Amino acid sequence: MENIMPLEGLAGATNPQRRNFSESDFALLDAYSQTVTRVARRASDAVVHLNVQKNGAENARQTPPGAAAGTGSGFVISSDGYVVTNSHVVSGALQIDASLPDGRSFRARVVGDDPATDIAVVKIDGDNLSTLAFGESDRLQVGQIAIAIGNPYGFQYTVTAGVVSALGRTLRSQNGRLIDDVIQTDAALNPGNSGGPLVDSLGNVIGVNTAVILSAQGICFAVASNLARYVVGKLILEGRVRRGFLGIGAQAVPLPPKWLQTLEVNTKGGIQIQNVEPGGPAAQAGILPGDVLVQFEGKPVDSIDLLHKLLDENSIGRQIGLWVLRNGELKNFAVVPREM
Repeated sequence: MENIMPLEGLAGATNPQRRNFSESDFALLDAYSQTVTRVARRASDAVVHLNVQKNGAENARQTPPGAAAGTGSGFVISSDGYVVTNSHVVSGALQIDASLPDGRSFRARVVGDDPATDIAVVKIDGDNLSTLAFGESDRLQVGQIAIAIGNPYGFQYTVTAGVVSALGRTLRSQNGRLIDDVIQTDAALNPGNSGGPLVDSLGNVIGVNTAVILSAQGICFAVASNLARYVVGKLILEGRVRRGFLGIGAQAVPLPPKWLQTLEVNTKGGIQIQNVEPGGPAAQAGILPGDVLVQFEGKPVDSIDLLHKLLDENSIGRQIGLWVLRNGELKNFAVVPREM
């Protein structure tokens, strides 16, 4: 006769297809849920829906002739109405309408726009605004909770939760520069959520949601809060982020082994000058097409992105020493970068 275990015995049985959840297991799950819901309630009031009218003929049926509609999110960072969003959301805007979850609507104006980091700041005029504060992204750890909040439709918000998947990523911006200090997360980025905040379990902003790779099954990126805070401060105070330029067109090239041995340069690559802008800083310094830039103020330069990073606001108007390979010889030039 077949032995049949009574139903009461199943509770204590070892079954590979059944897991016994203890009270502590449920408490952990509930703690996670409580964290996400608490942060969502706290942060959502500061998340803004942005409806943007731009030049173009897209969506002509829904917008006036000659204008195209765009939508995105942003978040309020100050009681006087400064809102952080993405550059690609508001760049070229003819009109920006901002809506809060409480039903209020405002006409917004662009304060500053930095395509190189995909960060922009707009301003709304309102009272009793909820705000969010920037956290310290340099303290993040892979695996900690990351919560993405957006307001893609107005008068409501969406929340997705995941973890910080990777730190220190790079992402190509719309103007071709490389954005450093990018956070990768698996918190899904819904349509229209670009420009919204990525927050931690305390509700502090750890990143500005900026991109999603659709072909990569929901890998999302956010500009880290430390970089965003710096850019936002510059945009509010000066309306722009100052960067230097040399007036050259160039490409990264490997250096022949014989040059590495003969000249003893501490880099395996350099920047070959393709063209020089007449009257530009490089031309005035004597840089010629065909030269290979290997050092910038004593720092090895083996990529265009690294050169862009070195040409920050501190380089503007200051004499910089460039080491260049020309006809197999190492030459030094003094150049004074101008503001881009």
